[in-house]
Amino acid sequence: MGKSAVIVGGGIGGLAAAVGLRRIGWEVTVVERAPVLDDVGAGISLAANGLRALDELGVGKAVRQASRAQYSGGTRTPEGGWLARMDGAALEKAVGTPIMGIPRATLHRLLREALPAGTLLLGSAAGPVRQAGPGAVRVGCGETILDADLVVAADGVGSKIRDHLFPAHPGPVYSGSTVLRAITEQAVALRTDFELTWGHGTEFGHIAFPDGRAEWHAVLSLPAGTRFTDPLAELRRRFHDWHAPIPALLDATRPDAVLHHDINELRTPLPSYAVGRIALLGDAAHAMTPNLGQGACQALEDAVTLAAALTTEPTVEAALTRYDTERRPRSQAVARAARQAGRMGQQLTHPLPVALRNTAMRMTPSRTAIRMILRHHAWTPPHLN
Repeated sequence: MGKSAVIVGGGIGGLAAAVGLRRIGWEVTVVERAPVLDDVGAGISLAANGLRALDELGVGKAVRQASRAQYSGGTRTPEGGWLARMDGAALEKAVGTPIMGIPRATLHRLLREALPAGTLLLGSAAGPVRQAGPGAVRVGCGETILDADLVVAADGVGSKIRDHLFPAHPGPVYSGSTVLRAITEQAVALRTDFELTWGHGTEFGHIAFPDGRAEWHAVLSLPAGTRFTDPLAELRRRFHDWHAPIPALLDATRPDAVLHHDINELRTPLPSYAVGRIALLGDAAHAMTPNLGQGACQALEDAVTLAAALTTEPTVEAALTRYDTERRPRSQAVARAARQAGRMGQQLTHPLPVALRNTAMRMTPSRTAIRMILRHHAWTPPHLN
C-alpha cells in the first residue's frame, strides 16, 4: 500500500485527518482554498468522544490546557428560570471528562502545530479529483497536479468533491435556522460555564473560556439569506429583556466581530462515505445542525477511524470500506438526533408545545439526562499506536 494522501480542506476535520495520517507514517498535503485561516468569532464545546479522538491524535493534553471545563450551567427560559441544570461533575464521573469549551481558532492552531511546516497549502483551490490508474488519485491544484494514494474530501458542507461523486444527491438544505455569533472583546462576569436559553423560535447560548471571555451565539428561525444592516443592534433589540448575562455579552462585543451564517445540513444521508480511493470526512460527509454540539466531534471521530483503518487493512480500498462501515451509521444517527433536538428545542414556536417541552424538561431527572447524553459522548476510539 502506498502512503501518500491529499486532504482537500484545512478545517478542523481536514487537519485532524492530516495529523492522524502523519501519526501512522503517511505523507500528507492539505489543500485549503482560503488564503488566510481566520475563524476568530466562534467557539466549540468538545465532548468526551471528541477529546478522546484528540488524545489519539496526540493533541488532547494541549487542547485541555487551552480549554475551560463546563461544570456549571444548563438550559433556561428568557426570564431566567431553569429548565435543566447541567451536572458537569456527574458527567465527568460517567465518561471520564467534562465537556470542554475552547475557541475554534485555538483548536485549529493546535492541530496545525502538530503538522510539519509545508503540509498546509493556503490559497490553493482543489480542482477535479479523478482516478489516475488503478493505484492513484489525481488532484488539480492551480497549475500543479498532485498524485496520491488517497484523497480525503474535508471540504465542508458545500463539498465540490461530494457533488462530483454523487451527482444525483440533493446536497445540503437550509435547516430553517440562521446563527449569529461572536467572541466578546473582554472578560464578562459569568456565573456559569455554559448556558442555552430557549425562547419561541429563538436560542441564545454562551461558552466561557479560560481567560474570562466568552463565545455567544444567537439562533433565529428566519428565511434563508436574511441579513441585518447592523447585526449587533438587531440582537440587542431582540434580547434586551432576556436574563443576565445576555445583554452584557452583547455589550462586550465589537460590532465588526459578529459572524452570521445560515445553518445548512445534509438532510438526505449519503449512500457511502467512500468511492474508490476517495473518502468523505466531516461536514462533507454528514453536515448536521449544531443542536447537540457534535459536528466537530464527529469529524474528529472520522479522522481517527480513517487512520486506524489504514493501519489494519491490506489496501486503501479495503480501509475505506471499513471506514464507511464504521462511521456512516453512527454519524448519520447523530445527525438525525441533532435535527430532532433542534425541532424540540430552538425551533419550537407555538406556546403549547413550548410549555409542554418546558414542563417535561423540568421533570426529567438529571441521571436520565446524563444517560441520553452518553449515547453520543461514550465513544471509544481505535488506537493509532
